[in-house]
Amino acid sequence: MHAVVHPADVQERDGGLLVLATLFGLYPFLRKLFADGGYQGPQFRNELAKVLPRLSVEIVKRSDAANGFEVLPRRWIVERTFAWLNRCRRLAKDFENRDRNALNFLRLASIRMMLRKLCNPA
Repeated sequence: MHAVVHPADVQERDGGLLVLATLFGLYPFLRKLFADGGYQGPQFRNELAKVLPRLSVEIVKRSDAANGFEVLPRRWIVERTFAWLNRCRRLAKDFENRDRNALNFLRLASIRMMLRKLCNPA
C-alpha cells in the first residue's frame, strides 16, 4: 500500500512514524495498526495520536512462555509479504544509488506480485 525508503541509521520506530505520517489522508479507512514490540511505548503512541488520531495500535508480542519457533497472529502476513518481495533479485541487495530508484523497484515488485495473483488465482 505504501513505502518510504530512508537511511539505515533511522530507528525502526521513527521510520514507522515517517511512513504513517505520509499515509495521512491516503487511506482514511484504516482503523487498526498491528505492530511488533519495537513500536511499543508512550513515545510512539503519542506521536501517532498527533498524526493519525483515529488509528489504534495493537502490539503483537511473542509469549514469554514460548519455547522455540512460534507463529504469531498477524505477524506472519508481513513476513510472508517480505518473502514474496525478496523473490525479486533486484530487491535482494541494495544496489540503488538513489532512494527514489529503490522505492520504484519496490513498487514494480509489488505490481508484479499483484498481477501474478490476479492472473493466476489458484
